[in-house]
Amino acid sequence: MNTIELDDEELRVLRSALRSYLQAFGHNEADLLRAAKALMRKLPDPAVTAAAG
Repeated sequence: MNTIELDDEELRVLRSALRSYLQAFGHNEADLLRAAKALMRKLPDPAVTAAAG
């Protein structure tokens, strides 16, 4: 298990990068597509977190 700390902007950039990856390259690599989608599900959405706080 690894832990990293990201501020809201860093988290937004990471989520955006993963979405871009999925749109551009995911169709060729099914295993990486599944792994990236699983990672996206684990990442909190800073907009939702800010609204709840």
